[in-house]
Amino acid sequence: MIKIDLITGFLGSGKTTFIRNYVKYLMKQGENICLLENDYGAVNVDMMLLSDLMGDQLDMEMVAGGCDWDCHLRRFKSKLISMGMLGYTRVIVEPSGIYDPDEFFDALREEPLDRWYEIGSVLCIADAGLGDGLSGEDRYVLATEAACAGQLVISKTQLYPPEYVDNLLTLINNSLEEVHCKRRYTKDMLFTKAWDLLEDEDYEGFAAAGHCNFSYEKRQIMEENEYRSLYFMEKGYGKKELEEKAKAILSDPDCGNVIRIKGFFKEGDGWYQLNATRRDFTIDPLGDGQDIVIVIGRDLVRDAIASYLGEPADIHVD
Repeated sequence: MIKIDLITGFLGSGKTTFIRNYVKYLMKQGENICLLENDYGAVNVDMMLLSDLMGDQLDMEMVAGGCDWDCHLRRFKSKLISMGMLGYTRVIVEPSGIYDPDEFFDALREEPLDRWYEIGSVLCIADAGLGDGLSGEDRYVLATEAACAGQLVISKTQLYPPEYVDNLLTLINNSLEEVHCKRRYTKDMLFTKAWDLLEDEDYEGFAAAGHCNFSYEKRQIMEENEYRSLYFMEKGYGKKELEEKAKAILSDPDCGNVIRIKGFFKEGDGWYQLNATRRDFTIDPLGDGQDIVIVIGRDLVRDAIASYLGEPADIHVD
């Protein structure tokens, strides 16, 4: 059977960075891997960030969103069926930062997927700096991801004092309590080692982490005017201009609850990656890219955001 991993994490937690290093480890072990980007968004920039790893041992596929949850689940199952006979030894599913893990488990319980795939590891990536300013919907997402994780991996621990991990632990347990889930974490259950110090034995542990089955109170959060993305394409903004605009949007309450801004832009002859939240702002060089900025959040105000970035693209996925 094909091992299949799910790697979740709230928006901006560092999933793609983690997956990049995890995939490199699995390739060293001789695994034949397919990375399945399972995103409600219509354009997935994370695929571009990982595309340089593609080769004989790594393929990448995408399930695009733009539809309701049931339609998205059907597309996910269809994609796994089409991949089932291609000789992969491991499939890694990276969903969007706003994701219902039950989609993953529901799909794998059904024929023929239950005969082709076995669940490997369910890993939840959580940012050490994730603060108390989360909405009830945000805490629900965090709780559902933490409830089923075989390992909770804390990111960016080197950027914050130790008490931030304690605060995150309290936030996770309070979020689990809010959804009437009986699972609770203790500090020794969190993986807090700085990622630049990770060794093969650490990745071996991630690959064998398994998953948990804890029930919780279900809610519907993917409704219109809650979580959504706006796409701004071919705007031609340079580094200084885009940095100013992104920071202004993140601090402007009239734009709605903007959680993350990400994308690519070109400056001179080089491409750069933008990744911004209220806590972190990074611009890093990139080998290749596409002129696109994606604003992700809850209750976004299109006209207010457009006043900074121009008219967003109307992207539809059939």
